[in-house]
Amino acid sequence: MSRKTLIESVSGIRGIVGAGLDASVLVRYAAAFGTWARRRATDRGSDATIVVGRDARVSGPICEQIVIGALRSVGCHVINTGLASTPTVAMGVLLSKAAGGIVLSASHNPEEWNALKLLNEKSEFLSPDEGREIIGMARLGEAMPATINELGCCNRHDFLDAHIDHILALAFCAPPVIAARNFRIVVDGINSVGGTALPRLLERLGVADEQILVINGEPTGRFAHPAEPLPEHLTQTAAYVAESKADLGLVVDPDADRLVCIDNHGEVVSEELTQVISADFLWRRMSGPFVTNLSSSRAIDDVAARYGMKVHRSAVGEIHVVRRMQETGAILGGEGNGGIILPSLHYGRDALAGAAMILQHIAEQQAPLSELCSVLPAYVIAKKKLPIGDTDPDALISRFARRHADKDITTVDGVKLNLPHGWVHVRRSNTEPILRVYAEAATQDAAHALAARHMAELATLAAS
Repeated sequence: MSRKTLIESVSGIRGIVGAGLDASVLVRYAAAFGTWARRRATDRGSDATIVVGRDARVSGPICEQIVIGALRSVGCHVINTGLASTPTVAMGVLLSKAAGGIVLSASHNPEEWNALKLLNEKSEFLSPDEGREIIGMARLGEAMPATINELGCCNRHDFLDAHIDHILALAFCAPPVIAARNFRIVVDGINSVGGTALPRLLERLGVADEQILVINGEPTGRFAHPAEPLPEHLTQTAAYVAESKADLGLVVDPDADRLVCIDNHGEVVSEELTQVISADFLWRRMSGPFVTNLSSSRAIDDVAARYGMKVHRSAVGEIHVVRRMQETGAILGGEGNGGIILPSLHYGRDALAGAAMILQHIAEQQAPLSELCSVLPAYVIAKKKLPIGDTDPDALISRFARRHADKDITTVDGVKLNLPHGWVHVRRSNTEPILRVYAEAATQDAAHALAARHMAELATLAAS
């Protein structure tokens, strides 16, 4: 494979281990990030401490050693939290008042991938400007090695219980109400950190240990099914939820920042509805705007209208959603991939927070998840990937935009066509060398037809 598998973007530095992502890449970027974080910490009059955590990928332990060594070599102290979800690392940055964080996880990518996901001192993913600065430093080799008296140290600390403490301290969280519901819950940990984090959260919320049924819970990094929690990947998990007569299933991606639910009938609830269910819950107790990205379902707009609330849209990417949330004073945000962002906890996607909100919602409404979902807007999104070879993705998207210039389009992030009975969004991926083509309509056939039509058009443009 070629070095094209190395992707440098606002979503991190990721690639296939041994075919794009290797020790030299890890050293270069970790040292550049450490230098950048140390300079900022020095300007604030503090030491540079970096929290490092990882998911359970097979490459994780060796990548962890390399990254920690590189950080220490540029004078950063390291808090190694070991196996930890991305939101737990983010909470660790806040709780330890660190200068930043590094999560070793390629999120939904297959197990042969890994990545450096970089957090600033606010525990937020880097802004585009911050990301460009660090990428430039790494490419130019601008890391500043520490002298022998400046070398950083490394300590271990597990932030999971503190993370859960802060979830339980949220105003809406009432473990006695959840405990009284006597939930029976299936957890699919996709052989990574969620298999540990979610059961511990459920126990603290009052779910009895014998009522927590964990599958794919051993953190081997050998994923039992494709890592992205899409309905087509969860057929066996859904069948187990039905067979075990569980109230619901909770499924996460390998770093547990995305959450997908399976209802009491064993039906996978679209990942698009995780944020909608959470908003329906929160808007019952407080008012305020919601932020999501351009590729997320319009179901959130329909539910917002019921409560008289405002929805704002941003470019795709967690940091873009976060920035828009901060601009608008949003009480909740998310992305249609199953990500929930609760600013009263931290500005990052958090599957544990989402699970707590959804369990509380079911318990309070005294209705099964299937019933709560039955009254939500019903749309279908077709999510497609279009390989384009050596074609310049930005040039192709520009040609596509010009062809549709007479329509209602948005060009904040790629091109989104707003149509009377649906929409199509075409954008380059931040995490894979492809174009993403998403289309939403009232039915599955209509959504897939809409996506297929525009993918064919893009393929023709690429070939011409």
